Amino acid sequence: MVLLGTIVNGVCIAAGALLGKVLHRIPEKVKTTVMHGIGLAVCLLGIQMGLKSEQFLIVIFSLVFGGILGEWWGLEDKLNKLGIWIEKKVGSSTGEGTIAKGFVTATLIFVIGAMAIIGALDSGLRNDHRVLYTKSILDGFTSLILTTTLGIGVLFSAVPVILYQGAIALFATQIDKWVPVGLMDSFIVEMTGAGGLMIVAIGTNLLGVTHIRVANLLPGILVTGILVTMVYYWNSIIYFANSIF
Repeated sequence: MVLLGTIVNGVCIAAGALLGKVLHRIPEKVKTTVMHGIGLAVCLLGIQMGLKSEQFLIVIFSLVFGGILGEWWGLEDKLNKLGIWIEKKVGSSTGEGTIAKGFVTATLIFVIGAMAIIGALDSGLRNDHRVLYTKSILDGFTSLILTTTLGIGVLFSAVPVILYQGAIALFATQIDKWVPVGLMDSFIVEMTGAGGLMIVAIGTNLLGVTHIRVANLLPGILVTGILVTMVYYWNSIIYFANSIF
């Protein structure tokens, strides 16, 4: 089921919010320890994905040029500014805006990030939901913590998460109608490798070891597609030439 990972993600967010509504006080030490545990698990998942790459030079160039594009476009800064703008607009129009603020803040946290895109692509292309399952655990606990501070509005953020990730997963299932199987297989492998390293970055950020602007690395997925396509057709041309001569 293509949407299984996305549905589980939405359910975990809702469950975390409901639990957070019940548990008003959680010791800071517990929050920190659990987040560190999740960070370690995310790192392990990313390493496993990264090791699947068969052409590591493509992964390196994808992250390098993807990072350059991300910084040039200022993705991380633009997303942060968008969040601030939305919060101001919603807050100014709803007075106290507690529910709206919780909804907007949680939505931005759960939707914006490499794991949402990579996980949804994995679900659609390979029917592999591991990334979204890991994201579900992370989002569930984050939802719990946010609800204790921002209120029940966090619960409603499950809706845009399901719509956003579900749309990416469903779109990914149609790609193979236009893309050769060999090219798609190669793209999946290298996308998994590049995405895995981005997920490692998310994990180290959660551990407080790094402060990597992961959103600015997301164009690396686009660069991976371009490089894999170039290599695939170049190899096809060489094979065709050798078969003639």
